[in-house]
Amino acid sequence: MTMALLEVSQLRKDFGGLRAVFDLSFKLKQGEIIGLIGPNGAGKTTVFNVITGFIAPTSGEILLEEESLIGLKPHAIVQRGIARTFQIVKPFRNLSVLENVTLASFLHEPNRLKAEAKAKVILRRVQLSEKANANAADLTLSEQKLLEIARALATNPKIIFLDEPMSGLNPTEVETGCELVRRIREDGITVILIEHHMKAIMNISDRVIVLHHGVKIADGTPREVVQNRDVITAYLGERAA
Repeated sequence: MTMALLEVSQLRKDFGGLRAVFDLSFKLKQGEIIGLIGPNGAGKTTVFNVITGFIAPTSGEILLEEESLIGLKPHAIVQRGIARTFQIVKPFRNLSVLENVTLASFLHEPNRLKAEAKAKVILRRVQLSEKANANAADLTLSEQKLLEIARALATNPKIIFLDEPMSGLNPTEVETGCELVRRIREDGITVILIEHHMKAIMNISDRVIVLHHGVKIADGTPREVVQNRDVITAYLGERAA
């Protein structure tokens, strides 16, 4: 039986009296693309924040290759092999695109020339080479999202968490984003992404996990999930059920 790369067990996060995530369990296998979806306020980004160490869980367990991540700071979790992007892009705005990615490369490559060479390879992968010397603040939204992904890739992740990488993009940019996610998986990196663009999530995901009010209500193939009555109700209301 294949060991899970990431295993989340009975994860719970409360903010005072607000239950953001409750009793969430799932496993992530090497090489999967997992879509995490749900209505606004379902707890999706909270799940990302807990797993990547930005906030502590109320209870539960998170194992990466059977080793606990509970209590580790974000930088330690990145070193273990989990990288992420943010829904609101956060580049170093006064640095060039190449400098942004080179900084991330320093996590595993202390030599400046080697880190920069690695960054240039990654910029080619995400099709940002022509913008290497541009100031990060001058990029379009779609280019800034690609830069976010490039910086995450520069940390040599085993798993990359993408938080709405296609929000605000036009249909052509969304298709480009889908192709990039597939290429990332082909490079041996496991992907879990939050996305509201349903066509994209259903086209590229091997499995889809659905949250509603912090509770997992479905976990299956895209075909299974779109036919699930609980999912239909959560998205469309009681009349749809």
